[in-house]
Amino acid sequence: MKDYLTKDRYSNHFNWLVKSQSPYLQQHQTNPVNWLEWSEEAFEKAKQENKPVFLSIGYSTCHWCHVMAHESFEDEQVAKLLNERFVSIKVDREERPDIDSVYMRVCQLLTGQGGWPLSVFLTPDQKPFYAGTYFPKTSRHGMPGFMDVITQLYDKYQKNPEKIADVSDKIIENLKPSVQSDQKQSLGTAHLEKAYKQLSRSFDSKYGGFSGAPKFPTPHNLMFLMRYHIWKQGDADALKMVEKTLNAMADGGIYDQIGFGFARYSTDRKWLVPHFEKMLYDHALLLTAYTEAYQLTGNRRFKEISEQMIEFVKREMTSEQGGFYSAIDADSEGIEGKYYVWDWDEMLTTLGQEDGELYAEAYGITATGNFEGKNVPNLIDTDLDALAEKHHLTRQQLQEKLEQARKKLFQKRSQRIYPHVDDKILTSWNAMMIAALAQAGRVYGDMEYVNMARTAMEFIEDKLIENGRVMVRFRDGEVKNKGFIDDYAYLMRAYLELYETTFNDDFLQKGKKLAKDMLDWFWDPENGGFYFTAHDAEELIVRDKEIYDGAIPSGNSVAAEQLIRISRLTGEVEFEEKAEKMFQTFKDQVEGYETGHTYFLLSVMLLEMPSKEIVIIGEAGEENREKLLRKLQETFHPQYAILATSNPERLSKQASFLKGYQMKNGQTTVYICENFSCHQPTNDIDEVLDQL
Repeated sequence: MKDYLTKDRYSNHFNWLVKSQSPYLQQHQTNPVNWLEWSEEAFEKAKQENKPVFLSIGYSTCHWCHVMAHESFEDEQVAKLLNERFVSIKVDREERPDIDSVYMRVCQLLTGQGGWPLSVFLTPDQKPFYAGTYFPKTSRHGMPGFMDVITQLYDKYQKNPEKIADVSDKIIENLKPSVQSDQKQSLGTAHLEKAYKQLSRSFDSKYGGFSGAPKFPTPHNLMFLMRYHIWKQGDADALKMVEKTLNAMADGGIYDQIGFGFARYSTDRKWLVPHFEKMLYDHALLLTAYTEAYQLTGNRRFKEISEQMIEFVKREMTSEQGGFYSAIDADSEGIEGKYYVWDWDEMLTTLGQEDGELYAEAYGITATGNFEGKNVPNLIDTDLDALAEKHHLTRQQLQEKLEQARKKLFQKRSQRIYPHVDDKILTSWNAMMIAALAQAGRVYGDMEYVNMARTAMEFIEDKLIENGRVMVRFRDGEVKNKGFIDDYAYLMRAYLELYETTFNDDFLQKGKKLAKDMLDWFWDPENGGFYFTAHDAEELIVRDKEIYDGAIPSGNSVAAEQLIRISRLTGEVEFEEKAEKMFQTFKDQVEGYETGHTYFLLSVMLLEMPSKEIVIIGEAGEENREKLLRKLQETFHPQYAILATSNPERLSKQASFLKGYQMKNGQTTVYICENFSCHQPTNDIDEVLDQL
C-alpha cells in the first residue's frame, strides 16, 4: 500500500492511474486529482484518514465525462478541494460493470435517473450517501456546482456522521434484492401482450422508434416485435413498427451516411442530430436487427445497411488480430462531432458545383446547416425517386452519382484528425459481434462474415479464457478481471450462432460447457436467476441480479434464451427448466414494465411458440442437404432448433437423443419433431420444405 500512496512516488501528485491499461483511466493520469483505482488500499486509506470517498465512473468515449474532466478534474482549484477532503477513485464501467451496476442503481434510486459520468459519494466501507451524474464546476441552470457539492458533503460527513450513516444504511436496505421465486406464478402470454401494447402506445408513427428526444435505437425492442409477428402468425402492425424504425434510422443523421455505422443515439425525435460516439455493442445488436428484418421482409435495403455496418466495423473497429475495439469517441480536437460534420463551402469544394449541389439536395446540406452551423448528412426529407426525375436521371444513375460523391467526401474526411478509439477488447461485446456476424454470414451467404466471426472467437479463446475461466478484457497484452454473467451468456450465444452457421460440433460442445459453467458460477440455487458476479468474486455492498434490458440486454435475459436453445439442441431438459424457473424469479420485476425487459420476454415467447427440432443427416456438400440448409438459414424461424451432421454417433456426445439416428437409403435424411411428437424420417426434401 505505501508503495503507491507516498507523495514522493510522483513529482506532482500520487495519481495511481499511471499503472492502468484502461483507456479511460489513462485519460486521467495527468489530472491533479489524486486518483486511485478501486482497491482495498483505497478504502483503507479513507478509513485511516477519516475521509469520505468520491467515486467517479465513466468510459473513454463518453462526451460528458470529457466535459466534467475538463471543467473539474483538470482544474487545480477543484483538485485541491477533492484531495484535501476525499479519497478519489476512478472506475472504467466497461472493465468493472459490477461496480457500475450497483452504484448506478444507487443514482437511479436517489435521483430517478442515471447516466455517465456517474458521481457517487461513499463512506470508507463503500456505502453510498449521495449520487448524481454530471456536475458543472460551479452552479448553473439549476444544477449544483461540483465545488459546492464536495465542500458541503464533506462538512456534513464530518459534522453529522450519524446522519450520513443513517442515510447510507437506508440506501443499502433499498438496494438489497427482493427477488424470490414464486412457485405458483410465472411470466406468460399476458406479459407478452402487455409488452406489445406498451410498445405500440409509445411508437412514433411519424419517425419510428419508441420515444421522443433523445431517441435510442434499442434493437432488442425490434427483435421482440419480429418474434411477436411470428408468434401471432403474421401480425402486420408489429412488423410495420420494425420496418418504419429501421428505415428511419438508416435515413437519419444517426447513421453515418459518409463512412457508415450508427452513432449511439439521436438528440432529437427525427434521428437527425446524433451523439456522435460509436459503440461496438450498438453495431452488433443493430446488425442482428437488420439481418432478421431482411429475413422477414426480403427488403434489400436492410441487407445493404447490414453490409455497410460490417464494412465499417472491419475498417475502423477491428484489431490486427481480429478482435473488435470497444468504441470511437464523439469528440475530436475537443469538439463533439467535428470529424463528422460538413460546412457548405467544404462540401462544394470537394465535389464541385454540380455534383455538390446534387449531393446537398439529396442529403439535406445547406449554407445555414442543421447542427450548430454545420451539416449532418441525412435522407430524412428526401424522395430519391422524385429527385432522380427532377434531374432527368434514373434511380440507378442517381444512386451511382451519390455513391461517387460519398467516396470523395469519405476521402476528404479521412484527412481530418480522427477521434479517440477505445481499443480495449471486451469479451461480452466481442461475443455480441461474433454472434451477429455468424448470423449475417449464414443469412447473406457470405463466408467473409463467418470468417470474421471465427477469427474473433479464436482471439477470445486464445487471449480471454484463462484456466477455464472467461475473462473480461484484453488490452496491450494484459488480461483483466474474471468474467461476469454477461461475458458467459453472450459468449454462449456466440457459440450457438456459430454452430447454427457452420454445424461444427465443437461450437455446440463449447456452448454446452458454458451453460454448465454459468450454472456453476452464477446461479442462485435458492431463488433462481443468475447473479451478476461469480460466487468467488469480490464482495460489494450488494450482490446484484440484473434483469433490466437497457442499452444492451441483461446477462440474465441472454442466458435465459441460450438455456432454452441449448436444451432443444441437446435434448437436456434441465436447461430449459432453469429458464422456466427464471420466469418465476423475475416475474415481479418484469410485471408492469414489460418494455424494460423485452429481451427477457423473448425467452418467454420462445416457449410459447410451437417448436420444431430438425435433424439433418447427410454429407456436407450434398445437393439436397445444402438446399434444405440454405432455405432454413435464409428464413426467420427463432423457434426452430436445427442440427446437421454426417456423423450422428459423434454428435450424440452432445445430443444423446441422436443415438440410433442414421441416414436412410444412403441419402440426406431429415428427422422433424414438433410439439413433443416426431414424424417419420424422410429423404424427400421438397416435402420437408412444404412442412416448414
